[in-house]
Amino acid sequence: MADRGVRSTDRKVVVVTGAGSGLGRAMGTRLLTEGHFVVLAGRRHAPLVETAQGHDRAMVVTTDVTSSESVRALFDRVRERFGRVDVLINNAGVFGPRAAVDTIGDDDWQEVLETNVTGSLYCAREAARLMREQEPGGGRIINNGSVSAYVPRPSSVAYTVSKHAITGLTASMSLDLRGHGIACTQIDVGNASTPLLDQVGTEALQADGSLSAEATIDPVHVADTVAHIVSLPTEVSVPRITVMAREMPFAGRG
Repeated sequence: MADRGVRSTDRKVVVVTGAGSGLGRAMGTRLLTEGHFVVLAGRRHAPLVETAQGHDRAMVVTTDVTSSESVRALFDRVRERFGRVDVLINNAGVFGPRAAVDTIGDDDWQEVLETNVTGSLYCAREAARLMREQEPGGGRIINNGSVSAYVPRPSSVAYTVSKHAITGLTASMSLDLRGHGIACTQIDVGNASTPLLDQVGTEALQADGSLSAEATIDPVHVADTVAHIVSLPTEVSVPRITVMAREMPFAGRG
């Protein structure tokens, strides 16, 4: 309870979902080194503890973002300890199995949409409610999108649709919440070297059906970008930003 009443003008209170690995771990670690209080949320407890290791400002909360009750419990914990939340990073997500529109299974479709879209909505809803009631009010919500929101990979219908949905969610949030001092961002990441895209650096499926290696980037560069956005006053909005490997084939055909 000693941390209750942390002011957003000082160290920020940041919630990062999917913080046990990949981009979530990179972002959580980076923000902890900046001196922020970081709530590390995710389904698996042990990886969250690994992310938090060596950081006394880290708080671990096991959370299933597909459960509205679990998400409410997460933000109840945040409210109880800190009395506020300054930043939510909606990072939790899954890619799902490789499948086209005519082969995707019901359960696989539901898992991807519930995690990537519904989970993001649940977390944004609870964060926005707390941001509106806290003093001083306001905050920042960053949704993890993807370059798939512009151009899909073959046989990725569930993931691609989910990231298009994140674009709509972010746009709606930006409009609905700006009057309450809440700034919203979609960060579209391309080819960060994480377990989610572990094959991209060696055999990525191309539009013509071939497999070829693609350029990747270290997740630390995405984390650095997020840390900069977090450092901005909420009067400054960054509606959308793309961070990607320079030589990935996204910019051309094929």
